[in-house]
Amino acid sequence: MANPAELFGAVRSPRNLVFGPGQRRSLPDFVSSLGRRALIVTDARLSGDTEFDKLTTQLREAGISVRVFDGTIAELPLDCIQEGVDAGKEFNADVLVGIGGGSCIDAAKIISLLLTHGGKASDYYGEFKVPGPILPVIAMPTTSGTGSEVTPVAVLGDAERVVKVGIASPHLIPHTAICDPELTYSCPPALTASSGADALTHAIEAYTTLRRPLQDSLVHDHVFVGKNALSDHHGLTAIRLISASLKRSFDNGGDHEARQKLMLGATTAGLAFGTAGTAAAHAVQYPVGAMTHTPHGVGVAVMLPYVMAFNRRFCEAEFGQIGEAMGLPVAGSMSERALQAIDGVATLFAAVDIPRTIADLGVQRAQLPLVAEQAMGSARLIKNNPRPLDNQTMLMLVEAAFDGDLDRLHNS
Repeated sequence: MANPAELFGAVRSPRNLVFGPGQRRSLPDFVSSLGRRALIVTDARLSGDTEFDKLTTQLREAGISVRVFDGTIAELPLDCIQEGVDAGKEFNADVLVGIGGGSCIDAAKIISLLLTHGGKASDYYGEFKVPGPILPVIAMPTTSGTGSEVTPVAVLGDAERVVKVGIASPHLIPHTAICDPELTYSCPPALTASSGADALTHAIEAYTTLRRPLQDSLVHDHVFVGKNALSDHHGLTAIRLISASLKRSFDNGGDHEARQKLMLGATTAGLAFGTAGTAAAHAVQYPVGAMTHTPHGVGVAVMLPYVMAFNRRFCEAEFGQIGEAMGLPVAGSMSERALQAIDGVATLFAAVDIPRTIADLGVQRAQLPLVAEQAMGSARLIKNNPRPLDNQTMLMLVEAAFDGDLDRLHNS
């Protein structure tokens, strides 16, 4: 077990991270510093947006040749990625710009990887498989959720795999992230809730992930190095910001102060988990998402209170600190404060219409053994969980999440 008194910190982040209203207009200067032929990776909805047209016009006025690939679709099937690679090759792109939600930014990362190093996406599944730097990627998120603009991972769908798969490498971190909260002002309530709940899950899982023994090779042995002093700073900051702004943004999309705090929280949560990693809530979401086709953020949020209850005895102090960061009136013993934090998370998610159980998402009881088996296959996530997991305890966790039985996990 690592000694928490030994201070260790790591940050994996873009070279440039710019946040603030109107900062999208800094895009042409950033692109100009990296190349002259920009492949814009987005989706069909955004490519028809007036603000998107303004951005591409500004790029062209700056003397940059622009090609728009708007074929990104949810879950990132391999066909979608290949179409983007073909567009980039035909255009001879030297810089990529991902504009949109997490799928658009992940698509830009993977397309850049394949344009640079060739081969198939499956050649790079797992950790540290990317052999070197990729074409520079500029990420501009339009939701407050995934944090992909600052992280070293991209997730995609492969028809030969039952669950989504990830490519994780520091080389995938975008060169520049431009986070303009004005781009999120039009997000509808359901998307605000699912993306914001995803971000809070990132922050809480990063803050409570396993602390690994301190070794000189730690950052080279693991893309996600576990709990550390710097990820803790980002994680608690994200928890404060998101807890104070998620319900406000959900209730009133025109609350610009809340929108700004929510986006800053989502990006900060990305900095936290992009270094520390996430754990069991994400591991369970992969099979649940494949079975039910529910949004990723909804799936991880449904699981989070159950995972917190399962892990409680292994990180009670951290849960108390999370409750304080959320602004909850936590009091009593360490155990009581931890329970109050878990209840606070469940209450916040209920207030933004996150379902209570995985049964509500459409999982069938007969599927639970398969959910548990496939969740255990996400090794990079399972190894991060603060409480060790095996097939039996994973099945207990998903059964409790199906039945809505937090007490079973509190007493486990």
